[in-house]
Amino acid sequence: QVQPVESGGGLVQPGGSLRLSCAASGSIFSIATMGWYRQAPGKERELVAQITNGGNTNYAESVKGRFTISRDNAKNTVYLQMNSLKPEDTAVYYCNLFTLSEDYWGKGTLVTVSS
Repeated sequence: QVQPVESGGGLVQPGGSLRLSCAASGSIFSIATMGWYRQAPGKERELVAQITNGGNTNYAESVKGRFTISRDNAKNTVYLQMNSLKPEDTAVYYCNLFTLSEDYWGKGTLVTVSS
């Protein structure tokens, strides 16, 4: 069973930075597309960033230029570097791992951007 586990959330002031990490067990990590999603209170879950096994990336318009997704297949870990954080980035951030036949979600880590 693959279970992504997120870490790195917390409280940060506007303009600050955080780095989220997601570790996942299992040999499928290296072939999977990894993604970060977020869900703010009262809103639907949305895609933040994605990275394929080949390293191709995709970002939500709202985070382009501020967030960077990366992966380390040797460590079975995907990262989300978040810079210039805004109050509207406040949400629970979820890690997702999927292949053509499998789809796994972490339990989420809370990011709060507030002064």
